[in-house]
Amino acid sequence: MAFWWVNHKQTRDHEVSGGYLWSPMRNANGAFNQTYENMKYVRPGDIVFSYANGRIGAVGQVVDAATASPKPTEFGNVGDYWSDDGWLVSVYFSPAPSPLRPKEHIGTIAPLLPSKYSPIQKNGDGNQGCYLAGVSDALGHTLLALLGVEAQPEFTQQVAVAQPNAQVLEDLHRIEGDPSIPETQRIQLTKARVGQGLFRNRVMTLDPRCRVTGVEDARLLIASHIKPWRDSTNSERINGFNGIMLSPHVDALFDERLISFEDDGRMLMHPGLSNDVLSRWSISTSTKVEHFRPEQSAFLHHHRAAFAAKAS
Repeated sequence: MAFWWVNHKQTRDHEVSGGYLWSPMRNANGAFNQTYENMKYVRPGDIVFSYANGRIGAVGQVVDAATASPKPTEFGNVGDYWSDDGWLVSVYFSPAPSPLRPKEHIGTIAPLLPSKYSPIQKNGDGNQGCYLAGVSDALGHTLLALLGVEAQPEFTQQVAVAQPNAQVLEDLHRIEGDPSIPETQRIQLTKARVGQGLFRNRVMTLDPRCRVTGVEDARLLIASHIKPWRDSTNSERINGFNGIMLSPHVDALFDERLISFEDDGRMLMHPGLSNDVLSRWSISTSTKVEHFRPEQSAFLHHHRAAFAAKAS
């Protein structure tokens, strides 16, 4: 496991909420940039410190190594001078329990900073020319301790992934055989279909626990598509708002359209759903979960329509 420090600048909100890092491959003038090149050396399990606006506010764990990827469309006009060719790294970010302003601890941090390609200056100010910097284990563990996450289990646990069933395998073959899908998108779609990668990260960032049971252990949760994979466009298939984190038994009911949800969180139940099943799985007929986000409304509408068709 290695430690990395990312200076997000203007793209922090997009990257942390979206569950990724993105950088161009070269400077705007085409010159080599080691802190962009570092994206190629990141590996799953590595820890990333998210720095923006003078503080480290989130800590992430790398999920996937870098892949070539165009500049995210959500950046809008930010970085107009950047090339569209870049590197994408999937990262699962969590808010830091105790956000850290490095300048307030510079006496502790400065001696541990790298002598070359340092993410901040010796006085604690940010290094504007640096995007992703490798930092030593000594500095990494020091930062974790200052942030209050040194013993957090989520940074040592691996997410379990179920084996693909026949339908998933069929969808994967379709992705691989579709020449209209760019290679970078094909990678993201393949991982999304088997419950990994960018889609899962985005859903976990928006909704880090099972909506119904409240379970927070990521190893035991499924990132379920609200609008089914087969009915979604490629962009919808990796849209975090088209997802909901569910415990496996709840996911089974949701996937079979035996339950659905109103936008305000009220659970809808199929009339044929056995009370014995609900009782054994401790699901109340009056269950109401948290309100869904406005961006999830269209996806939920589609799911409710399929639920109503099944219930009629």
